[in-house]
Amino acid sequence: MSQSRFTTGLGTRRAVDVRVYPPRPRRSVKVQRQELEVKLADLQQDYAELRTEIFEAAQVHRRLCAPRHVCFGNFDIASEIFAVRHLPGDFFTVEEKSDGVILALGDICGKGLAAGMWTTHMVGLVGARVAVTSKPEAIIAGVNRDICLMESFMPLVSLFLAKLDPVTGVVKYCSAGHPPALLLRANGELELLSAGGMLLGVIPAAPYVCGSFELGAGDILMIYSDGITESLNCAGEEFGYGRLEAQLRLAQAGAADAVLFSVLGAVQDFAAASPLIDDMSLAIVRRDN
Repeated sequence: MSQSRFTTGLGTRRAVDVRVYPPRPRRSVKVQRQELEVKLADLQQDYAELRTEIFEAAQVHRRLCAPRHVCFGNFDIASEIFAVRHLPGDFFTVEEKSDGVILALGDICGKGLAAGMWTTHMVGLVGARVAVTSKPEAIIAGVNRDICLMESFMPLVSLFLAKLDPVTGVVKYCSAGHPPALLLRANGELELLSAGGMLLGVIPAAPYVCGSFELGAGDILMIYSDGITESLNCAGEEFGYGRLEAQLRLAQAGAADAVLFSVLGAVQDFAAASPLIDDMSLAIVRRDN
C-alpha cells in the first residue's frame, strides 16, 4: 500500500527539462565596431544637415533685417545683431515710405531656435501694419492685437518702432516694453525715450502712446536690446546703462558705424571670455548736418 502511494506521487510530478542548450554565438568585436561606425556616420550626417539648415535659416534672418549700413539724406543708420545660439530672436528692419522711414527693433522673449523661429512671423506682422499706416502707435497696437488673437502660442515681444522724416529730422516713436532708447544731443544732453506701452502679446486692447523729438545735426539715436546692458563679465556684473551711456559719449564724434562698433567693442571687452547669455542687437541713427 505504501508502494502504491509512492508510485502515484511520482506520477503527479512535472518533468523537469535538464537539457543543456549551447550558448548563442557572440558577435565579434570587429562586427560590433563596424555597427558603431555606421551609427556614428549616420549621426554625423544628421548633424551636418542640421548645421546647414540652421545656417540657411540665419541667412534668411539676415535678408529679412535691414542692411548693416544704410543712408537716407543726411541720416546714417548702422546696425548689428549677435545671436547667442545660431539663430537670433532679435530683429531690426528699415522700410522707406512716401512720408518717412520706419525703423523697428524687436526682441522676442527667449533665445535660440525657440525664439528665432518667430522672427520671420514678427517681421511679417510689422511689415503688414506698416503697409497700412505710418503712425508708430497704430502700427504697434495693430501688431499687438495680431499676436494676442493668434490661436497658436507666441512668446512675448518687446519692440521699439520709430518713423523718421529725413527732410525735417522729426522722429515719432512708440516703445512696447522695450529698453529706453538713448538720444544723445550734440551739446551732450541725454534723453531716455520710453513713451509707448506694455509688451506685445499681453492684452489685445492695450493702449499705446506716441513720443516725438527732432534729431538735429550731430545728434545720435541709439536703439538696443537688453542683451547689451545685461551682458555679464567674469565677476557676474552687468554692463548696465551707465557703461552704455559712457561709451556712447566717448564715441559721439564718430560716424554711425564707428559709434556702433565702438559700443559693441566695449561690450565684448567687458564680457571678455564670458559667454553671451542673450541675443544682442544695436542700431545707431546719426544726423551728420
